[in-house]
Amino acid sequence: MSYGRVYNFSAGPSMLPEPVLERAAAEMLNYQGSGMSVMEMSHRSKVYESIIEGVEAKLRKVMNIPDNYRVLFLQGGATGQFAAIPMNLMVNRKKADYILTGQFSTKASKEAAKYGEVHIAASSKDKTFSYIPRQDALDLSPDADYVYICHNNTIYGSTWDYLPETGDIPLVADVSSSILSAPIDVSRFGLLYAGAQKNMGPAGVTVVIVREDLMGKADPHTPDVWNYQLMSDNGSMLNTPPTYGIYMIGLVLDWVLEMGGTEGMEKINREKAAILYDYIDSSSLFSNPVEKISRSIMNVTFVTGDPDKDADFVKKATAAGFLNVKGHRSVGGMRASIYNAMPRQGIVDLVEFMKKYEKE
Repeated sequence: MSYGRVYNFSAGPSMLPEPVLERAAAEMLNYQGSGMSVMEMSHRSKVYESIIEGVEAKLRKVMNIPDNYRVLFLQGGATGQFAAIPMNLMVNRKKADYILTGQFSTKASKEAAKYGEVHIAASSKDKTFSYIPRQDALDLSPDADYVYICHNNTIYGSTWDYLPETGDIPLVADVSSSILSAPIDVSRFGLLYAGAQKNMGPAGVTVVIVREDLMGKADPHTPDVWNYQLMSDNGSMLNTPPTYGIYMIGLVLDWVLEMGGTEGMEKINREKAAILYDYIDSSSLFSNPVEKISRSIMNVTFVTGDPDKDADFVKKATAAGFLNVKGHRSVGGMRASIYNAMPRQGIVDLVEFMKKYEKE
């Protein structure tokens, strides 16, 4: 690490790759001879048009997005999509299946219940969301408009190790904390979406990837800015988009390509996560509460079993330059969010600090 930077283990907004920040700094005052910053540009200008079109083309390449899917750059975060998804998709039978594996899928189900019938097809709440329900435990409705999952659970540190089979019913996924971390088969989904602030760029952009045949049926009360068809028809520019955030996603995508694409990122991420999990599993002080098959490679949760000791560890880790390792307020303990931009050395140094703390 350089520039006096710390290891930021925040769940989001989170670390960005240093080469991306350096490039953004170099282009801050004068983007490629335009005489202005991207922040100052009209979204209707030719130069900005080339930026947003370029970002979409890069995302399609990196994620291998099929031609029959539209890419939208929206605002309102995942919370906005909790409402936008039922407004756009819960329109035929007014019913959807939600699989609850953490706080954000639970919040999404409650929001969707304002627009139609929500059927809870499975939940892992019985064991504090420490596992992912297996396919044979899913009570899927034959008449649902879609099936909803949160692919990676930042608070509880679990992730889907498989994709549920939903037949002809579209699978919808919040991939905010797993996007770009490993290859994902977009064709398995009707819709997937992500807030940018964990693995893609700064906060303020929400990327929605939606299959064409699911658009154009939105509830008439849907706000125009969340109507997928309208936003697609207008190239995500029905209103002023989050211009600088979209530009930053483009820089992150360039970096991901340099790292070997999502295949390269997965290899690096699995190695990073293994360093931390292997130590936790061998430790007599720290433990991880998640079923091994369901462990996230993006958010690693751990506890000592003593809330006072947890608080002491967080305090001393922060003083040592390991920031934001405190667990979510709803579960306590500790959490290391080790997204794409967290360097391997950050994990190695954290483990050394944990070993030292355990000895003391």
